[in-house]
Amino acid sequence: MTTPTTSFPSSKSTERVTTVVITHDGRERLARTVPQHAAPLIVVDNASTDGSADLVRTIAPHAQVIELADDVGAVARNIGAQAAETPYVAFAADDSWWAPCSLDLAADVLDTHPEIGVIAARVLVGVDAHLDPFCEAVGRSPLPRFPDVPGTSVLDFRAGAVVVRRSALLDVGGFDAVLELGGEEERVALDMADSGRRLCYLHDVVARHDPASRECAGGALTRRLARNEVLTAVMRRPVRVALRRAWRHVRQGSGSALGVLDAVLRLPRAMARRRTVGSDTETQARILDLVSERGLPGLEHRARQA
Repeated sequence: MTTPTTSFPSSKSTERVTTVVITHDGRERLARTVPQHAAPLIVVDNASTDGSADLVRTIAPHAQVIELADDVGAVARNIGAQAAETPYVAFAADDSWWAPCSLDLAADVLDTHPEIGVIAARVLVGVDAHLDPFCEAVGRSPLPRFPDVPGTSVLDFRAGAVVVRRSALLDVGGFDAVLELGGEEERVALDMADSGRRLCYLHDVVARHDPASRECAGGALTRRLARNEVLTAVMRRPVRVALRRAWRHVRQGSGSALGVLDAVLRLPRAMARRRTVGSDTETQARILDLVSERGLPGLEHRARQA
């Protein structure tokens, strides 16, 4: 369903939104996408060995490039957010960029609605600009809508296509080192909601994604997603939820079962970070679980794409 466009005063996103891109050996992808980004732009290089950082400095002299000695995965986003000087941060992958006017609209919404912490974008994929299936699902989110908040209420997002309130992200600790990359967004979403922030999907905020040159992660991605889904439940949900997720992935076999094994190996680190969310947030999460488990329309988005 298309959300009606909300009118806001015109403004310049450059004064309010910093785009943060994280990359690892993404030189070819960055050559296509970096020219699409407006300033301010921060590129956090996760220990690339292909000259990614030098390329960015050449084609985007305005960009701030942060080179890391080690690949820290999703935590690189926290480093970029901490370096930003604007109130809002738009995250992008090294194969994605923001459509014209989208960051202006996102900034206007965040200015007008201080309770919103996360704006999930509509993602158009490839040269034909087809809609990412994840967006089709979150657009039908079964969560209650709030009359004073635009868009669709959600409890998940794409980390490469999201605009966040910088202070709200840092207040909940940003992205987690235990989860690394692959389904790491759910824990942030749960903590944002638990802190009283709203998360919404806005159809008119658009990110473009061009994954053509990236090899399909296949089983490796399935394994990471299963691992992080279980670990997120361990850190924030009741024990029964973590056990149910683990059993479901074991029954699926192959990569999903290996992901559960990976989760067991990281269990001590996850338990050290355990803090269950409050009843309101848990109720929202349970609604999404029920819809997903029963195969009802509205929450196929748990199955992420590469």
